[in-house]
Amino acid sequence: MTSWWRSSSGVNWRAAALLGLVSSTFSTVVSQLTAARIGRDALVDWMAVATIPFGDRMVSIEPSWSAIAGGIAFHQWADFSWELFFFGVLGRWTARLGPWALLAIAIPWAVLTSATEWFVFVPLVPFWQPLFTLEQPYWIGLLVHLTSASMYPLFPYVRDWMAGDLPSRHRRFAAIWSGMAAAGVLGLCVLGILASLNRELPWTGTDEAYDRGFMRRMISHHAQGIEVARLGAERAADPHLRVVSRLMAAAQLGENRIFEQWWRSWFDVPVEICSPEERAAMPGMLGSAEIEDLRRQAGPAFDAAFVRLMSRHHAGAVQMADEALRRAGDLRLRLMSHAIRHGQRGEVQLMRGTRGVPAVRAAVAALTAPFGAHPSDRPD
Repeated sequence: MTSWWRSSSGVNWRAAALLGLVSSTFSTVVSQLTAARIGRDALVDWMAVATIPFGDRMVSIEPSWSAIAGGIAFHQWADFSWELFFFGVLGRWTARLGPWALLAIAIPWAVLTSATEWFVFVPLVPFWQPLFTLEQPYWIGLLVHLTSASMYPLFPYVRDWMAGDLPSRHRRFAAIWSGMAAAGVLGLCVLGILASLNRELPWTGTDEAYDRGFMRRMISHHAQGIEVARLGAERAADPHLRVVSRLMAAAQLGENRIFEQWWRSWFDVPVEICSPEERAAMPGMLGSAEIEDLRRQAGPAFDAAFVRLMSRHHAGAVQMADEALRRAGDLRLRLMSHAIRHGQRGEVQLMRGTRGVPAVRAAVAALTAPFGAHPSDRPD
């Protein structure tokens, strides 16, 4: 055992384990600090990740600390495992590469690993959990994997350190690269502090009237969605439908918090409330009589009415987000619109019980299909 520990293979594995802890922690910190800057509620996302190993019991309207911790732990375990595979199992080919070669390989490796998780490991074998893939668009996982893989060029220095081969010829690169990573985290911390003071990076669009109109309309649309989703979480007879209802309420609450924070940072006026006429004109909005009729339902009749009404409501949100994806001026609004379009389509599929390969197909189609070209856009 001692001879293996000191062997070239043993050094590779030990260096991979240490760097795996560093890279997974780095990606966790960056993900947490970046999420709200691009329109994601990090706590809801960690909750969605937690459902992969721990199941639907992790889903709540306000993410619990156990779900958040479970999501972070599973994410770090997955990142750690990919690094062990890359430098341990594949160490014969990868462990002797230099920093610049590793940086070049890190990008396609991040694409491969994030795609493998999103398309196969999570929705199919071994976890069979469609929620993550249907709720989160692929590019979010890709950004996380790219962040983790950006630490791979430090491996030559870590390996030299583990082997006692010091001073390492890679020390200068490692110092510069680590410094850049630390500076990036510090910059994100500053942006996070400023955001908490309603000082997000300024709005960068060209049509303020449209962007403001989209934000306030979507806030109102989400508010009704949250109201109806809470009903489903309390009243649905099907346990799976109660889980999906809690997910819908959590996702829309998180998105509304981000919209409101952006509004306070970008514009010098209070958040504008939509008039009853504007609300009635929004696609997918439900009438008060429809909601009251839903409240009177019970058992399977409630479930059927809930799925029908919420599918229509979601299709309306998808239509609004699809338009904003094309017309919104600020890039952050377009990114958020794409995620809303994807997530709301996915929630319709989850209400319908879609799993396995059909769930993967629906998620892939949701990434690129314009409004009206996806099965979720046509309520039953």
